Amino acid sequence: MSLKLTMGQYIPGESLLHRLDPRTKVACVLVAAVAVLLASGWAGFVPAALLTIAAVALSGFSPRFILGGLRSLWLILTVTFLLQLLLTPGELLLALGPLKISREGLEAGSQLFLRLALLIFLASLLTQTTSPVSLTAGLESVLSPLTRLGVPAHELAMMMTIALGFIPTLMQEADILVKAQRSRGAGLAGGPAGWLRNMLPLLVPLFAGALRRAEDLATAMEARCYRGGVNRTRIRSLHTGPADYAAVAICLAALAGTLVLR
Repeated sequence: MSLKLTMGQYIPGESLLHRLDPRTKVACVLVAAVAVLLASGWAGFVPAALLTIAAVALSGFSPRFILGGLRSLWLILTVTFLLQLLLTPGELLLALGPLKISREGLEAGSQLFLRLALLIFLASLLTQTTSPVSLTAGLESVLSPLTRLGVPAHELAMMMTIALGFIPTLMQEADILVKAQRSRGAGLAGGPAGWLRNMLPLLVPLFAGALRRAEDLATAMEARCYRGGVNRTRIRSLHTGPADYAAVAICLAALAGTLVLR
């Protein structure tokens, strides 16, 4: 099973989505995420789904590339779907021994699968089309009103950016450990269940490596005298244009459509 994951990785490009202001992209993702979470019934998902499809088309990436880069997350989505399918009571559609599938379970599982998939697509597109520096600046700008409530906007934005950046790093570390296990004759075959069972011995070295990388990052930031957002300046200032206003308007329209159709 492949451990490739593109979420959290910035992929340079010249597409319209790449050229949008990072504040616009962060705001649009937040609005779209609210629309996805508020969607109820299949009609309610239509605006958010169309918005996601349009974003993929404007990103310059092929759907196959995006789907392939999120392959490691499909197992989580499938397990979530199956849990909803088998544990939700309702009108019985099919019984396979102790396993019972209801109409309500099928609908709830399908909608949860779609909801999570759309959220993953949106987060992936945000990180793939926005450099870490720009993403931090965009998050900080969007969160800046919270500073009046005592929330450290810069530190929070930095934490979120680092966390997103660590996702592909952890997957790369896991891929190295899997290859090391295979070189020693330990197979990871046997379907999803066998894959999960054989992955358990890798958790300790994986988390040890993550802590080591986090410590290295903290040491590097201290060596560069990082002090958060205190008296911090930027080389490049952020500017919005007509495309940014149009993107925000489209996202707000999608949210309004979701509220009408739910």
